[in-house]
Amino acid sequence: MQSQDVAPRHAPAAGPATVERAEASLVEHYARLARLAYLVLPPRLGRGRRVLTAHALTQRALPRGRELTGRVPAQHSVRGTARRDPADPAAREYDAGYVFLRERVLHAALTAEHPRWTLPPLLPRVWGLRLLPRSGGGDELALEQRLSLLPAPARAAYVLRGLDRLADQEIRNLLMATGVDDPAGALAMANSVPTQPGLLSSPEFDPCALQARPTDLLRRRRHTRAALAAAAVLAVCGALLALPRSGWGPDGAAAPVYAGNPAARAALDPARLTRVSPTAWRSAARTDFSAWPTRGPLTGDKELLRRALAVWARPGHHVQVAATPGTQTGGPAGPPQLLYAGQVDAARVVLLYDGLRIARYAEPAHGTEGAAMDLARVDGATDAEASALVLGRADGNVQYLLAPWVKTAASRDLMTPDAPPTALTVTDGVTAPLASPALKDGHCASWTVLQLSDDSGTRLSTDLGELVPAHLTAGRPDAADEADGPEGRRAWAPFACSLATERSSGVRSVNAWDYAQQPLPDGSGTGQWACTRAETWRGGGTTTLAQFHLPDARHGAVTARGTDTRACGPRDPHVLSGVLWKSRGGHWYLLAAGSPDTVAIHASAGITASAPGSLLVSKAAKGARAHLKGTLAGGRTIDGLR
Repeated sequence: MQSQDVAPRHAPAAGPATVERAEASLVEHYARLARLAYLVLPPRLGRGRRVLTAHALTQRALPRGRELTGRVPAQHSVRGTARRDPADPAAREYDAGYVFLRERVLHAALTAEHPRWTLPPLLPRVWGLRLLPRSGGGDELALEQRLSLLPAPARAAYVLRGLDRLADQEIRNLLMATGVDDPAGALAMANSVPTQPGLLSSPEFDPCALQARPTDLLRRRRHTRAALAAAAVLAVCGALLALPRSGWGPDGAAAPVYAGNPAARAALDPARLTRVSPTAWRSAARTDFSAWPTRGPLTGDKELLRRALAVWARPGHHVQVAATPGTQTGGPAGPPQLLYAGQVDAARVVLLYDGLRIARYAEPAHGTEGAAMDLARVDGATDAEASALVLGRADGNVQYLLAPWVKTAASRDLMTPDAPPTALTVTDGVTAPLASPALKDGHCASWTVLQLSDDSGTRLSTDLGELVPAHLTAGRPDAADEADGPEGRRAWAPFACSLATERSSGVRSVNAWDYAQQPLPDGSGTGQWACTRAETWRGGGTTTLAQFHLPDARHGAVTARGTDTRACGPRDPHVLSGVLWKSRGGHWYLLAAGSPDTVAIHASAGITASAPGSLLVSKAAKGARAHLKGTLAGGRTIDGLR
């Protein structure tokens, strides 16, 4: 467990700075400057407009000349003051570029309090969406309301003190340099709000961590109809000018042909698609996607198949192309295998397989405008990972196409392990719609997973926003088993909502391992330690989460996160993590736990403690940090996950 830097740390710059150096500082400290602008801007603008204006002011802070016209002002101290505690992690040295840009951003944000009539900034612009910072708790809301009652200079003084930890004299000088008439009065008004630097750093005030919401849809539709009526003639003329010499052609939304290679053209011929018979899987050497039969009511629609192949090879400018991380988007090297062609909700869908990737082509039931192509890497898929594919998502639900060897399908809530599953109707391999956790946003009250049964057993999979659902397992990483059993479901129940962090990451499988049980020092019960590890199709980008679950809580809490680490994996089934915990009596403790083969745990840095075995409990101060190190039975040492 390590603390994070709160402010930039650089040696002060001397002399005139070039625009290149200022740009480097802007890129390095962009998030901090944008947060400063967002907090100082007048609340009357609204959260959405403040986000865009904060980004515009931050980006426009970069000067236009090749060389900055002046030096860093002397009154802008680039070093910590005597008021700061040297042990404070926020008492850092600022680089000259950051100080220069901070003054320009602050001046622009203060000017916005009483703006003259000017055109809005051209960039950034967002159409059809409202971008808002993530909602915080009651403390953040109370602070937002208090700051909204202060004038802009007082808000600036409060933010400079809380974010950059500037001394009062530094704040006066900086406000004076930005044109504030009464810096002392601004400081006095800022003193009326209790200083809470931790809240200023929360996601509530972060214009770089955003969530999207739609705008006023009814008003937008009315404006759209009016604009369409006025632009009808221009649209027809533009379409006629954009026609290729051969007219619209049979390839729908695909771009014009760019090569006449015979092999490439053969791969795009719907007559040469590989079609597998419905019973071929029974005698197939492998149970993967190559054994799937061709299904769907539109497998004979050659024009639909031609468009799907053409868009895969050369998607037009208006085609929405999405691929999981590590997946190539080029066309197939040879004729692919046709898995499905049919209508799902209001779209015609084609599923293709080229031996390495699954391609899903979708177009509206009437026309080809708005066509989309999704690609997912599936090389080396086993029968468990090749049991289902996503056909479509709509209205918060998802529909799957199942492997021919699947006998029964059901849905169950991963957060209620003892509840019985709900059977799903399957028609020609297509399931009835079931709730998709990939489409949920906000509070996590349930997590619906797909349960499939065949001759080899029962397994669980979950939709993480990609074509292939992620396979869920449970147990020690080097001997993980299916998660469908009672123990596996109970292991996953407190930590199901943590799967949301793995959406759209190319996840192949996720394993949950209950590696330790720790009695709480106040006798209120036993805490549960677990690590979850997400493996990807590309190999890299694995994510390991250490989590701690209290007996009276529904959800577990993430205590550490590691990326591309061997910990908690099949090659290194060991893990160590710790957390600061507050007892009911108000006392703080460091709780740490290692995997079962841990024989000793040592804590250093902010907390010094040691304990034999795989558990450690030590009294601690609120906010303390510690570095953990464990010793395994063979003498090898491991670090705490971070």
